[in-house]
Amino acid sequence: MKILVTGGLGFIGSHTVVELAKANFEIVIVDNLYNSKEDVLEKLEKITGKKFKLYKYDLCNKEKIEEIFKENQIDAVIHFAGYKAVGESVREPLMYYSNNLISTLNLLEVMKKYNVKKFVFSSSATVYGEPKTPKCTENMNRGETTNPYGTTKAMIEKILEDLYASDNSWNITLLRYFNPVGAHESGLIGEEPNGIPNNLMPYIMKVASGKLEKLNIFGNDYPTIDGTGVRDYIHVVDLAKGHVKAIQNAPDGLNIYNLGSGKGISVLELVTTFEKVNNVKVNYQIVDRRPGDIAENYADPSEALKELGWKTEKSIEDICRDAWNYENAEG
Repeated sequence: MKILVTGGLGFIGSHTVVELAKANFEIVIVDNLYNSKEDVLEKLEKITGKKFKLYKYDLCNKEKIEEIFKENQIDAVIHFAGYKAVGESVREPLMYYSNNLISTLNLLEVMKKYNVKKFVFSSSATVYGEPKTPKCTENMNRGETTNPYGTTKAMIEKILEDLYASDNSWNITLLRYFNPVGAHESGLIGEEPNGIPNNLMPYIMKVASGKLEKLNIFGNDYPTIDGTGVRDYIHVVDLAKGHVKAIQNAPDGLNIYNLGSGKGISVLELVTTFEKVNNVKVNYQIVDRRPGDIAENYADPSEALKELGWKTEKSIEDICRDAWNYENAEG
């Protein structure tokens, strides 16, 4: 089975390529290198011992997508490609709506033309908005998203639901991620955001390595174990394996799965675990809460276990160790 992985040199895409290769799928990668680096391809080949075909194309160019489908007998698509920085999406909403929606529509139109109807979409727990309960289940309504990035994920989910309603020969899986962190145990691939990181784990690493002075922890007066916000962190390798299971085991139709650990970890618990596992100090200060942040949020991943046979295997200690290993390997 030949799978087209869009955004296959990015953080989650690259780890998924590794797990797909381990499961003996043929892989074609398309990536415009907006938020990734070409040398990741060599690292993927080093980890897997396999060669991959890479198209350095932008999915906003439909003719280029056609070229990929003409030249390859694609059986399924895993769609990661898209702009993903929350802060940037607030500053540049038109850029996010234009890129994320047009690229997806182009891809789906070409898939339809070539009768390729197996599609796995990289969605996000941001589509739940500000849920009324800490534990998120797939049958909850999509909420009011809090930024344009999250809104593009919700809009694409709706597009895919409408597409399936119009033609139920499609096989569509929506994977809603919680907080992907960590890195491959080889230290060769990991998360490398452009500029100052938005997300907690990359920020912790930059502070621990002395590249940034201190971590701001937003609020310590939430009704949680230690007053700091609680989130569900998932090792990126576990997340990648979820995509392999979706290709292998998702039933026919349109299906939605949470990919998370099912456990909440507070910001302070993550910081102290990182310090303990790696024997380093992370300077932090408590500052005011951010507007829109909720106290506690984590996945109910039971559907993914029941239907896909998937659950997380790696611990928060593994996450901290692998992330720091990657940071040090990168220097």
